[in-house]
Amino acid sequence: MNRNDLRRADINLLIVFETVMRERNVTRAGERLFLCQATISTALGRLRSMFNDPLFIRTGRVMEPTARAEEIHARLTPALDGIAIALSCAQTFDPLTSDETFHIGLSDDVEYALLPRLIKHLRDEAPNITLVVRRVDHRQLPQLLTSGEISVGISFAQELPASAHCKSLRPMHPMLLRADSDPGALDLDDFCRRPHVVVSSMGNVIDDADHALSLVGRQRRVVLAVPQFSALPGLLAGSDMIAIVPDYVARAMERMEGMRADFAPLALPAPDLSMAWRGAAHNDPRERWLRSYFCRYLSQHQEQSVPLAVA
Repeated sequence: MNRNDLRRADINLLIVFETVMRERNVTRAGERLFLCQATISTALGRLRSMFNDPLFIRTGRVMEPTARAEEIHARLTPALDGIAIALSCAQTFDPLTSDETFHIGLSDDVEYALLPRLIKHLRDEAPNITLVVRRVDHRQLPQLLTSGEISVGISFAQELPASAHCKSLRPMHPMLLRADSDPGALDLDDFCRRPHVVVSSMGNVIDDADHALSLVGRQRRVVLAVPQFSALPGLLAGSDMIAIVPDYVARAMERMEGMRADFAPLALPAPDLSMAWRGAAHNDPRERWLRSYFCRYLSQHQEQSVPLAVA
């Protein structure tokens, strides 16, 4: 096919194809595109004729893509990204009047402690903009960026796609969270003796605190692992349990939930909270504004984006 043949192509069909690839479900694809199931089914019929391939095989409620569909998707995604960027470059972006919808990823700690402040300022600066938030961690972030389900993510980041960009926003200083009324800070003996609650989306009970303790020949007692930070206030209240959380989570819980935030009685690593974004969206004026907005309210340093090398 040459470029003159593109006049016969319907970009709306390609958007439907990409969405079904992402959702693997006709109903969910329709909900994302605000189209009824019959319209999605009709579009799939036209796509099958266009590509002379079944494209999707229904397996229960899941639409499994064929090998041909996988090949088309790999070529189509960067092409659609390029079209979107080209169209956006022809438009000026004014956050005060824009009604854009941004799909972003936030780790649980950021969603709990930092999102409320971000939204407060967003309502002042861009009152008609919509943020659609996906929960991410460092394992999910690369996949969601690659698939285009999010354009930017804020989390601990590692092993990102080679085409992604990443910027460190702030260190995640660990602090000790407690709800008891015992006076004074905990020493290392108290820290090891107290029961600990760990927050882990994967159910891990061993983390950096255990590694730091092992270096000084000590260990702690983890009695509970929960998947999200918002559970901590109710769990710690009225108990002697403690938890290690990022400083901004500890301060938010101290302010809103009446928790106590202390420094831990041993040196703990402070990994970076990072913002990662798709290379395809790097020059999009809408996305540039969104990233600058995040930096303005989360970063402790001047913005500087650096493309990542191949992991």
